[in-house]
Amino acid sequence: MLGIKQEALAFNLGNDWNQKKISMLEQKDLIEEDMLRRISDVLKIPVEAFQNFDEEQAINIISNTFHNEAFIGNSGGTYNVNPLQEIVKLHEEKIALYERMLKEKDAMMQRLEKLINK
Repeated sequence: MLGIKQEALAFNLGNDWNQKKISMLEQKDLIEEDMLRRISDVLKIPVEAFQNFDEEQAINIISNTFHNEAFIGNSGGTYNVNPLQEIVKLHEEKIALYERMLKEKDAMMQRLEKLINK
């Protein structure tokens, strides 16, 4: 619903996470409290939103709230979203993900070179 890719969430959760692990987490019926708090912090969504989630209600809120590039904030005010800022933010997330993937590739190449040299 937030439009966040599994890879981006995995990146924000830390080095121990990857897309497959997020996919498996999404399939769980019950998520441990501490994990729920970590995800809540990363997504900047209150834990209660997960615990009391009602898909139909969420869809109604989104469809009645998000229009004309505006949204209703917690304070009750309406704020305009700058599409260019959203694009820049998305590209920054992608760059960070690519940089992480490159580091992982470099580490793997070093391990392979060590194995080959042995």
